Order: sequence, then C-alpha cells, then structure tokens
Amino acid sequence: MKPNYNRTIHACFIGYIVQAIVNNFVPLLFITLQTSYSISLSQITLLVTFNFGLQLLVDLLSAGFIDKIGYRVSAVAAHVLSAAGLILLTVLPEMLSDPFTGLLIAVMVYAAGGGLLEVLISPIVVACPTDNKEKAMSILHSFYCWGQVGVVLLSTLFFRLAGIEHWKILALLWALIPVFNGILFLKVPIAPLISEESEGLKLKELIGNKMFWLFMLLMVCAGASEQAVSQWASAFAERGLGISKTMGDLAGPMMFAVMMGTSRLFYGKYGEKINLKRFMLFSSILCIVSYLVISLSPFPVLGLIGCGLCGLSVGILWPGTFSMAALSIRRGGTAMFAFLALAGDLGCSAGPTLVGSVSSNFDNNLKVGILAAIIFPIFLIVGLLPKNRVTS
Repeated sequence: MKPNYNRTIHACFIGYIVQAIVNNFVPLLFITLQTSYSISLSQITLLVTFNFGLQLLVDLLSAGFIDKIGYRVSAVAAHVLSAAGLILLTVLPEMLSDPFTGLLIAVMVYAAGGGLLEVLISPIVVACPTDNKEKAMSILHSFYCWGQVGVVLLSTLFFRLAGIEHWKILALLWALIPVFNGILFLKVPIAPLISEESEGLKLKELIGNKMFWLFMLLMVCAGASEQAVSQWASAFAERGLGISKTMGDLAGPMMFAVMMGTSRLFYGKYGEKINLKRFMLFSSILCIVSYLVISLSPFPVLGLIGCGLCGLSVGILWPGTFSMAALSIRRGGTAMFAFLALAGDLGCSAGPTLVGSVSSNFDNNLKVGILAAIIFPIFLIVGLLPKNRVTS
C-alpha cells in the first residue's frame, strides 16, 4: 500500500500545537506560581530565560544527533519530553524542598521537547512527497498561532469556571495532547529529507554557501519582526486603553496571533496563485507600515490596530523563509533546518530586547523602541531584493 502522508502532515500540525502549549501555558500561571510557592519575580523571569535558552541550545545541538538517531525516534522523544515537563510541573514543586528548583526542572524538560519540535516538524513536512510544499508549510506554521489562541482562550475559560487554584488539572489535560501525538508519530510514515541516491551537504559546505547566510539573516529578521511587537502587545493594550490584564491579553497578543494565523492560512489556501517572494516583499513593506502606525499614531486604538496589522504582515515571513531555503539549497538537510530554527529564535530574542533597551533609554516609551525595531523589516526587504537571487 502507498503510504498516506496526509496523516504525517496532520501529526505535524498537532506538533506545532504542542509547541504552542509548552511556550504559552506556564506564562498564564506566573502570578499564581509566584504567590503559591513564594518565589520572586526574578526567578519567574529565569523560567522564561531557561525555556527559550534551552530551546536555542537544542536547536544548535540537534544538527549533530537527529540524523544519527532518526526523525521518528526524535519526534517521539520530543513529545515524551513535552508531556513529561507538563506532568512534572504538577508534582516536582511539592516533592523538592525548593519549589523553584522543581519548576525549573519541569520547564527544562518541556523546553527540550519544544526545541526538538521546532527543528523536526518543518523538515518532516518538506520531506513528504506532496505538491505545493509552500502551502503546506504556511498552513503548518499557522497551527502554532491557533495553538496559542486555543491555550489562552481555553485556559482562561477553565480558570474562570473551575478556579485558577485547579491549574494542575489543566496542566495534565494539556499533557494528553503530546501523549496522543507521540503515539501518532510511532505509526505515521516519515519520508527521508534527502533521497538515498544523493548526499546532503556537509557542515563545511553548508557554512561556505553564501545563500545559507542570506537565509540565516532573513530568519533572524523574521523572528525579530514578529516578536518585537508580539511581546509588547499586551502592554500596549493595558497602558493605551486602560483595560485589565485579562482583557489586555485578549486584545493584544490574542489579536496578534489570530491575524498572524489568518495570514498563514490565506497563503496556505491560495499559495499556488501567489509568488512567494513577492508576497514576502509586500508583507515586509506592510510590516514597516504597521510599525509606523504603532509608534507614530497619537491614538491608542490606532496603535492597537497597528499591532493586528503587524500580526497579519509577519505571518508569512518565518514559514516563507523555510520554504525558500528548502528550494534554493536542496541538499541542506537537517543541519540547515536546525541552524535556520536557531537563527529564528535568536531573532525572537533580539527583537523584544532591542525594543526594551531603546524604550528604557527614552523613559520607558515603547513607541520609540518599536520605531527602532523597524530596522528588521528593512533588512528583510534588502535580503529579498531580486539581485540576491532568492528562489521563490
């Protein structure tokens, strides 16, 4: 029987929902964890640092071991780690004398799973023998957005109905999704990223490829353009409109995620009729416009609309860069996807850091910080110009 790779793609869709769970669930509990376990705000910040720091480390190291142990084993391990981290979150703080140590261990476990998922899922979809891979990639990455929306909405609803003191029950319920999907990955067909007849580029050859470094730059700018606004959207909503934290999360990050997911879904549906490179160029220009609206508008509501516009504009940048890299460097293999994920994560850290640093030097004026971050979509446009011969 011919393998059904649609099941593989669907499992990859759920894989990005799992990553959204491990990245977005615990931040909803920060205040609860702080009061329940008497830990400081600096320790809470350390949980975030370790989560994304460990994911970066996994991005870097995975290029050396994924091909050796295989994609199936790696994918199942990623889901086991994600589920284990969520489960440990509910038991380790009480088991250890220092609750913070328990939380930190749990976060590190699911962060390792999240980092593996980021490296694995995209190349598994690229390897599937299906048409219109660019469309599949765009839809794939939209599932992270829908996962983020689902985690915030369903968790908020659970806390309202059952009470936030029962958060451990919800953590165990969220853990069922990686358990289910890990079982799926035991059974679905997984195609090789590079055919047996051809050989992937060696690390030295990949690093010596000028196009590889161009795509690394594009990934840094894509991650930075996305997170420079996303990380500060809630603060904009709260300060600008004077609404509660809950409503600020719904009006800011939720709207951003919905618009970003809509953009990816749009390209996923109509991608065969759209030139990817032109779409990314247009999106980069729209991103600059959104930054200008956010930073220069005198009206808070317009600034919030600018946040939504930014979500719409950045949606295609990350999956689009992955797709173009796969087309331009056909023998890049696992190492290329691992380094691209690393570059994207570096951008996700660099964007908000630049906004925060510049803002702090201008009396915590976030508008000035976001105006400074306009450099990232500008670099994207330069990198996508025809002279660079990026395949679309």
